Amino acid sequence: MDKKNPTLFQMIAVLMAIALICAAAVSLVYKATKPVIEQSQLNKKIQTVSKIVPEFDNSPVEESFYVKTANGKDSLQFYPAKKAGELVGMGVSTFSEKGYGGRIDILVGFKPDGTIYNTEVVKLNETPGLGDKSDKAKSNWAEQFNDKNPQTFKLLVKKDGGDVDAISAATITSRAYTEAISTAYNTFMSHTNGTKPEGTSGATIKNN
Repeated sequence: MDKKNPTLFQMIAVLMAIALICAAAVSLVYKATKPVIEQSQLNKKIQTVSKIVPEFDNSPVEESFYVKTANGKDSLQFYPAKKAGELVGMGVSTFSEKGYGGRIDILVGFKPDGTIYNTEVVKLNETPGLGDKSDKAKSNWAEQFNDKNPQTFKLLVKKDGGDVDAISAATITSRAYTEAISTAYNTFMSHTNGTKPEGTSGATIKNN
């Protein structure tokens, strides 16, 4: 190679060699960090699930499974919480597409009889200072669902004839959050046929 006057082919060859070296380096970094990233994501999910269900001694995330919603198009991920082999709660990953900022994702925890134990935001794109108050890090608005059983607590905002106090100036977000809980509840009760769930019987799709 003439170092003073390299040909176009020589320059392309050098650039390709550099690109291959960079790609190999990125691949090695990815392979090295992938297990750490996956473990971090798993730990975060475990911590979030632990906030929405009663105390447990099993591994709800590892034992999770999917249940189809009433429309038959979507499936919600269920996290069974057990203590000494007995089901004490069920976490449900649910969502609504009707948030002011688009889709919202939350986790809802139920007691075996369908009573709401707790809820937790997973993903939210609502207006700061308004809709984002549905996140417990911003306000205690979502705590109104705790210990409520949807059989007697109507999951609609009061403006629509329900029992849910809407966030001031953020009715759309309130409706979406409430809808997500309602979807989780209806799917949970459908899965258990309205009775105390035992194991993971019902129309489930196993989490592979």
